[in-house]
Amino acid sequence: MVDFLIGLFLATLITALFTSRLYRLLFWYSLNSLTLGLLALVIGARLDDRAMLMTGGVTIALKALAIPYVLKVLSRRFGLSRQTPPGIKTQYAIMLVPAILVFTFYLAEPISHMVQGNANYVAISISSLFLSLLLMIEHRNVAPKIVGFLSMENALFLLGTTATRGMPMLVELGIFFDLLMAIVVINLLLYREEAEL
Repeated sequence: MVDFLIGLFLATLITALFTSRLYRLLFWYSLNSLTLGLLALVIGARLDDRAMLMTGGVTIALKALAIPYVLKVLSRRFGLSRQTPPGIKTQYAIMLVPAILVFTFYLAEPISHMVQGNANYVAISISSLFLSLLLMIEHRNVAPKIVGFLSMENALFLLGTTATRGMPMLVELGIFFDLLMAIVVINLLLYREEAEL
């Protein structure tokens, strides 16, 4: 089940890279966050970790439901363009994604003996981090950059969850506080983009 959810997490992120419409991008981010929350619930149930179970539930409520809804409402309010074509051509992105995956598996090999769980999970987490960064870089509009930033948060959460078999509650609260600050930044960026229009 964990392998399936991690594969689905990576697949939704790769699909988001090739999405050219804003609402579809928000849908793929929501599905990405949902798989992350379910993964936290599965790992929490295996380890009998109540904090991890709580984190999985909050992740689903906040990242999979609340944040995409808020972004959709803000995009309508500020009249953002629904077309978000990537700046990198599709044929280049198709070559770039496997190169990132191979590079991160090679990058994670030296630390594989230090990881408590499966070393492939660490490689997938690091590749998700790079793919999220690519999502931020390849778009000029502000909304996909925000989704890329939030996807980087998801990748860091996945790295902490899979590499340590559950994170301390303090780290999880720090990530959620980071997300709240991201919402403030999102509002300011959207307001600035509306002022420029």
